[in-house]
Amino acid sequence: MQNTFMQRKEDTKRSWLTLDASGKTLGRFASEVTKVLRGKHRPNYTPNIDCGDGVIIINADKIRVTGAKESQKIYRYYTGYMSGMREIPYRIMMEKKPHYILEHAISGMMPKTRLGKAQLKKLRIFKGPTSGMPTQQTTAVNI
Repeated sequence: MQNTFMQRKEDTKRSWLTLDASGKTLGRFASEVTKVLRGKHRPNYTPNIDCGDGVIIINADKIRVTGAKESQKIYRYYTGYMSGMREIPYRIMMEKKPHYILEHAISGMMPKTRLGKAQLKKLRIFKGPTSGMPTQQTTAVNI
């Protein structure tokens, strides 16, 4: 009889991966990042333990979308005041906050639990080709 392996939190060895977003499609790239953050890329994945790796994304301003999303996609948020619904088109959001586009897509794919929020804290997104974490030991991965 085969026993199911359940990893303990103390046995988890984390590493940081550097991913380059230049030329990648938004949704496909976000789903791969979500897999790494949750730990599903590892053979010892355990659903109730935070066994994922940290992710540093560079070149967030070079991510692309397909079809007519560049002219039609809209990011909405509510300020909390009456008639406070704000809508920002994709192009303007890309000029002002390119890191928000990736963060929004990745957080939408993560579980909405305490564990999902803890896993999302291991995500760092940078606009340019260099990360602001020079002392961090990272592994460059090509997805």
